[in-house]
Amino acid sequence: MLMTPLVNRRIVLAKRPAGRPTPEDFRLESVPAPAPAEGQVLLRTLFLSLDPYMRNLMDEVGPGYAPPIAIGDVIVGGTVSRVVESRHADFRAGDLVLSHAGWQDYALSDGGDLIALGDMKRPSLALGAAGMPGITARVGLEEIGRPRAGETVVVGAATGAVGAMVGQFAKRAGARVVGIAGGADKTRHLIETFGFDAAVDRRDPQFAERLREAVPDGIDVYFESVGGEVLDAVLPLLNIGARVPVCGFIAHYNDDDAGAGTDHLPALLATVLQKRVRMEGFIVLDHYGEGMARFQAFQREMNAAIAAGEIQALEHVIDGLELAPRGLIDLLDGRNVGKAVVAVATR
Repeated sequence: MLMTPLVNRRIVLAKRPAGRPTPEDFRLESVPAPAPAEGQVLLRTLFLSLDPYMRNLMDEVGPGYAPPIAIGDVIVGGTVSRVVESRHADFRAGDLVLSHAGWQDYALSDGGDLIALGDMKRPSLALGAAGMPGITARVGLEEIGRPRAGETVVVGAATGAVGAMVGQFAKRAGARVVGIAGGADKTRHLIETFGFDAAVDRRDPQFAERLREAVPDGIDVYFESVGGEVLDAVLPLLNIGARVPVCGFIAHYNDDDAGAGTDHLPALLATVLQKRVRMEGFIVLDHYGEGMARFQAFQREMNAAIAAGEIQALEHVIDGLELAPRGLIDLLDGRNVGKAVVAVATR
């Protein structure tokens, strides 16, 4: 049993954002760390994942796949954690695990949500390329997009945790891959780091025309996680029978009034009908497999591929739990390249 009292820093939702989150929407608290009861473990957060879906859960009405965060509750999030104290038969102190402890130093678990990571060399990858973002890319691209050799795949938010993996998986399938990202540095990474065939800067005043030039044979698969002006530019370029996996719409997450602005629905529905487009949304948690067997098999495959240099996995690391709110705000503003993680503790 631990003899020294532990202090748990945690970041809670102070108030619901009105549009783009601000630092004032979060509050850092310090409380005593909880003690595990029989059948529980006490976890120490090492790495915290930052993901766009967190913004949705900050609204009073959630998106349907998870309940909204209550005012005063800890912000949710996946973590790589170390077992500090165990009263559970399957876990020992020192074990490295994938958990959902949220934005705090310490958390309790009954073990049901934990995945053992063994001696994983880069454990933070369990939150990115070898974790939820990676399997999101795999499921959306291969089960809905289904690219064939020689087809053109376009990826929105292509330097993000999901988009970078989508592009690499599509290249392995023999497709021609075009990435969309914001700024010259990001478009350079798409070509030089991730091996995309072409990259288009969404901030270019002639973005729609640049995208058209990059896909002379049209678009067969568009991996959608953006919405907004990017989707507007993509729609007229979709080929007959195109497939559009939808895993997000980050351009609208900070919308304060969903009904404001131009109504894009008629153009979208006309394209879906006239070009016989298959557009399908998915929640990756539905695809983890019984007992998370599929997720764990994917994790082993990606760890091996990354170690062999077959898959490139960039991380945007933020040092310190207290900087998590700023990290999420920057993520929603598109300031990161690769998977955004917060380094909370070293051991």
